[in-house]
Amino acid sequence: MSLPPPKIAAPAPVGPVQHRLRSNGCELAYYERYAELRDSGPTLLFVHATGFHARVWDQVIARLPRAHSIALDQRGHGRSEKTRISHWQIMGQDQAALVEELALEGIVGVGHSMGAHAMIDAAAMHPTRFRRLLLIDPTVAAPEAYSEGGDPPGHGQMHPAAKRRNRFDSVEAMIARLRDRSSFPLFDPQIFRDYCEHGLVPAENGDGFVLACPPEVEASVYMSSRTNGGVHESARSLEIPVLVLRAKRPSGDMVGPMAFSTSPTWPGLAAEFKHGREIHFPDKTHFLPMEIPDEVAALIRTELEAAS
Repeated sequence: MSLPPPKIAAPAPVGPVQHRLRSNGCELAYYERYAELRDSGPTLLFVHATGFHARVWDQVIARLPRAHSIALDQRGHGRSEKTRISHWQIMGQDQAALVEELALEGIVGVGHSMGAHAMIDAAAMHPTRFRRLLLIDPTVAAPEAYSEGGDPPGHGQMHPAAKRRNRFDSVEAMIARLRDRSSFPLFDPQIFRDYCEHGLVPAENGDGFVLACPPEVEASVYMSSRTNGGVHESARSLEIPVLVLRAKRPSGDMVGPMAFSTSPTWPGLAAEFKHGREIHFPDKTHFLPMEIPDEVAALIRTELEAAS
């Protein structure tokens, strides 16, 4: 009698596995890759910009070697709970709570824009859990911008982002509307598609799709952007290496509440960190991970190797 062939375990999926976690009073969605490698090296933690979502990192992560990674949908964004933002400190608290709940160690943090701002606070809350930070054009203004009352320009008025078109018949309709607008033509084509595809959720009434980050949530983030002056204290407290990537500075008509293509990063930020350094991209937009994913992935790879 012949024995049946031995069962061979299926390989772990290389694509992202979505999880949900209630933490810091909010239900957060996050995406994990290579969970089986968690104890064999550093963990990459990816956090996106305002109005984006965790899946915009897919093509950057695809350019990296195998490593355990977590990509977070920040509150109000992606598949996380929809809630408006009144103080930016809560975003860092969310990241810190996620790190604690998942017992993450040896973290190489990669944050973009507001996600990078919040990551500074999260690393300060867990100084022994983070090994290195790569902050991509973090939305951190000069210290005096926060000491002037904590209100961004136009405070008290609804930000124009609240008027974004919120409903689309399909992903293709969103792509057709946005492909030639703003900085979207500069995006890597697949990243742009990921941005649209995962940036929509089915409308509750079943009529098409709506933005995964509701316009009023995005507006609330911009309207509270000067609330967290403590981020500078967090930056000064860090003992780990920090690399800041900074895009082109605004000039002339590249200013205003909807001028998203230029850098929001105070040029003195890298010097705030004990072990900070900066790479300046004077001819690139704020959307560095979407515009130059190969270069960004190469820099992440260097940080990952240094942390191993």
